[in-house]
Amino acid sequence: MTWLHDALEAVFAVLAWPSAIYFLLSNTALLVLILIAARHFARYLRRSEHRGDDAMAASPLSLGVSVIVPAYNEAAVIRTSVRSVLDLRYPDHEVIVVNDGSADDTMRVLLEEFDLVEDDRDIPGRMPVRGTIRRVWRSRGGAVPLTVVDKENSGRSDSVNVGLDLAAKELVVMVDADSILEPDALLSVSKPFADDPERVVATGGVVRIVNNSRVQGGRITEIRMPRQLIARIQVVEYLRAFLLGRTAWSDLQALILISGAFGMFRRDVLIEVGGLDPDSIGEDFELVMRIQRWIHEGRRDARVEFVAEPVSWTEAPSTFRVLARQRRRWHRGLWEVLWGYRRALLNPRYGRVGMLALPYYWLFELLAPLIEVVGIVLVVLGLAVGAVDPGMALLLLLVSYGYGALVTLAAVIVEEASFHRYERWRDLGATLWAIVAENLGYRQLTAIWRLQGWWAGIAGTQQVWGEMTRTGFAEADASGQRQADGRG
Repeated sequence: MTWLHDALEAVFAVLAWPSAIYFLLSNTALLVLILIAARHFARYLRRSEHRGDDAMAASPLSLGVSVIVPAYNEAAVIRTSVRSVLDLRYPDHEVIVVNDGSADDTMRVLLEEFDLVEDDRDIPGRMPVRGTIRRVWRSRGGAVPLTVVDKENSGRSDSVNVGLDLAAKELVVMVDADSILEPDALLSVSKPFADDPERVVATGGVVRIVNNSRVQGGRITEIRMPRQLIARIQVVEYLRAFLLGRTAWSDLQALILISGAFGMFRRDVLIEVGGLDPDSIGEDFELVMRIQRWIHEGRRDARVEFVAEPVSWTEAPSTFRVLARQRRRWHRGLWEVLWGYRRALLNPRYGRVGMLALPYYWLFELLAPLIEVVGIVLVVLGLAVGAVDPGMALLLLLVSYGYGALVTLAAVIVEEASFHRYERWRDLGATLWAIVAENLGYRQLTAIWRLQGWWAGIAGTQQVWGEMTRTGFAEADASGQRQADGRG
């Protein structure tokens, strides 16, 4: 096996230092984003007592909001999710649930829980939609601002477009059916529109994981770390990406991704750009990039913002099978959107979006799993045949995983100091263990899954979305006992 030894030694000699520098730059860039977010949180918290949420909640001048909830096979969570959205503290909002041809009891639960009657209203036809609408329902008497659309299955994006077609308010929010919003979420995420109605066209909010937290009456009454390690690690990932990363990009005026689980948009802008693209795997990313193109190529004085405080709680995958499917889809969507908007990369016309955000996503998001998997294979094989210097292998380990863990720890410290979501010491201990455990197999698995998604996108294979298995929210009844909201 001398040839293998010599070949690995030659390859490692070429790639070792570039790989070490790549991981050093990647983790340092993330640390810089975390520090930018920390500065933002400090300013935000100083102003928090003077935000005027109570005045907005009572003001008849607040912009109306249409909350669109696409639902497919969500019988286990739809009751709690819709109830939480209906009960949000906001002066003028309607809820539009679009049942995307569910094969379970989603529609029956909605009919029984919210006492729906048929609605013969005309469909405006402002948006091109694919799925045939079977029926439109509304709450009896109109006392509850709820509309339910029952349609043939045509995907989440097309369902959102159906809801957008029916939306009557100035602002539109897209919320996944497996989500629970905090009571003041609409007030917080709509405040940038109230402060600067001419320029703000879209805002995003924080998405966090609800697994094993206590829910009562559609509200989170006790925040807990998930019991399963796989979900705990995702808590750490969401803090890093959804809270700190997007806060920093928003501060840099280069936000290019708002989570489809919780985003608010001006309705007129959504209609002008054509709504969500039903053919896109990364439909939320693609929509924000299309809005950024509308801003920069049209030379419009407009911006997209991220608001750190409003929270949408969502159920994270609790099995490796479902998680693998999610991560393959996410990375395939990342590749397809980046490639589709490659003309914006390093294009000065796109400002910081083209010169900062897109290079970061190409280098440190898209390419990361390829470099990581190749590095692991080379190091393991090289050590096995004695072709790799152990000292250099240790250096790569430290700058990729050791430094990465320290950066993640910094993210957790910033979040805990700013918002202090978890009250119990055991939850903080579980968070620290999740930071360590993320690097012990989980990160390597997700890198492989992301590569598979990327390859599927390059090869153009058909995307099969699959189904996210729901366990239901942990509801607490009046006696304090916990039960799954999966009845029906």
